[in-house]
Amino acid sequence: MKAKNDLGKKTYLGFQIVAVGVLTGALSGLVVTCYLALAELCEEFSRGYYGFFRENPAFVPLLFLALFAGSIVIGGVLRFLPAVRGTGFAQTEGATRGLFRFKWYEGLTGMFAASLFTVFCGLSAGVEGPSAMIGGSCGNAVSGMLRRNALVRRYEITGGACAGLAVALNAPLTGMVFAYEEAHKRFTPEVFVCSFSSVVVAVTVRTLLAPLVGLSTGPFFAGFSLAGGVELFFCLYALGAALAVSLVGVGFYFLLFAARKLFRRLTFWKGMGKYTVPFLLAGAAGLLTSYAMGGGVHFIEDLASGAQLTNTLFSAPIWAILLAVLVLRLVVTVANVGSDLPCCASVPMMAMGASLGGLMSLLFGRMGMDPALSDTLVILCAVTFFTTVVKAPITGIVMVVELTWDFSFLLPAVLCVAVGYLVGDVFRTEPLYEKLLDEMLAETAKKKERLVVDVTADARSAGRQIRDILWPFSALVVEIRRGGERIVPKGGTVLEEGDVLLIEGTPADRKEYLSMLEAVAGKVTVHAPAPEESAPSETPEAPPDEGSDEKQL
Repeated sequence: MKAKNDLGKKTYLGFQIVAVGVLTGALSGLVVTCYLALAELCEEFSRGYYGFFRENPAFVPLLFLALFAGSIVIGGVLRFLPAVRGTGFAQTEGATRGLFRFKWYEGLTGMFAASLFTVFCGLSAGVEGPSAMIGGSCGNAVSGMLRRNALVRRYEITGGACAGLAVALNAPLTGMVFAYEEAHKRFTPEVFVCSFSSVVVAVTVRTLLAPLVGLSTGPFFAGFSLAGGVELFFCLYALGAALAVSLVGVGFYFLLFAARKLFRRLTFWKGMGKYTVPFLLAGAAGLLTSYAMGGGVHFIEDLASGAQLTNTLFSAPIWAILLAVLVLRLVVTVANVGSDLPCCASVPMMAMGASLGGLMSLLFGRMGMDPALSDTLVILCAVTFFTTVVKAPITGIVMVVELTWDFSFLLPAVLCVAVGYLVGDVFRTEPLYEKLLDEMLAETAKKKERLVVDVTADARSAGRQIRDILWPFSALVVEIRRGGERIVPKGGTVLEEGDVLLIEGTPADRKEYLSMLEAVAGKVTVHAPAPEESAPSETPEAPPDEGSDEKQL
């Protein structure tokens, strides 16, 4: 009978996740597709008016005056909506783990408008992170309107975030892998179901709407001619390029966090003045070359064989254009992320890697490399730079395959991604968005709290291993009392009816924290532990919270 009840509970939870996931995917697909169409228009318009100022230098002061005013506007918005500061990925990952909370309407409308504004002003701004946050807000909205519990809401925030990213890149597998490697950092059937149901519906909606709003339905980098059956000798070139790109990526990483420390000291005009720096830098970079503007997709496309770089650097040679784009993008992206502007850095980072790939292609071409392999090297360098900084190798490999619709270069891609990841480890870098989330949470650090939870017969956790349970973020089972016995919990410890759990955690939202415990353990009694209650002397293993590096194996 108990087995049937467990099966019924699991089936009901799965049905909820699928049903709400379909609605989440439909809403996310609609909203994010409209967002992408507007972002394309904003970027095209900004290229146009920057072109006007290049041709009419006498009006350039007006551009910087407008950018200065724009920085004050965005500073005011972020002061009243602090949840939309940053790339969007850090907030979304925090929300999927139950550690960061924002109101769905603020996250959706605030990130939608603020990130579009940065694109309109010509900043080096990607739309992937904002799309993920907008999608996660849609999942939060749907689950909230349907009055689902905290457990289902977290799953639907995950599904919406995956759907938003998949729609932004037209890459459904990348969206799903994001759930496992970035959002939850583990694979469970529930995570698969919520991401799959939302992503499939969202990408379908995008495909149907794309012709109506002017979006492409093909791969982002369709112009690249990628060599099939890449020769073994080319792998040596690729590994050399990957090492060089990884070292630049590490330098970018440390420069970025040094800039963040510097920007925290810029507190004039109640903290709004610091946003003038990235806006004015973006204006100067945009006047030099349009390749320093927007996410960088157009620049990467123009590096493909058969394409031609638009010369906006006063008849400079190709190598000088590539070097200038690399430096300009590095400076403006560091300023954007350092000041917490609402714009993503993922595709801009790939653009930096692609510029390095172009430079390496020129160098290796003189050393005897077949020019037909240049396109492949550019793509490999782009994904290597991304992996070095973000430290998401599986996401990087899947993403580059989906962005090109080609897997003939998979072996060198895996090798280059491995090099980027290992070089990052050697220099002890942390995943970019994890570290940004940690900094965000440090600003609102809360005190640890201990609770006692009595597991009842109908508890969802009864009969399951600790590591298979979606605990509230930061919840650590430090002791299990079973009868008169005290048990040190392990990842494989199976909970039973009647167990008394001593749980330690730092709830970001206490009401949601308790609601999540109730959703996990059924109808429970929660009360403060008596003063004499203490954890056993042996250190327990932490439950595998999403985002925690502590895993119960």
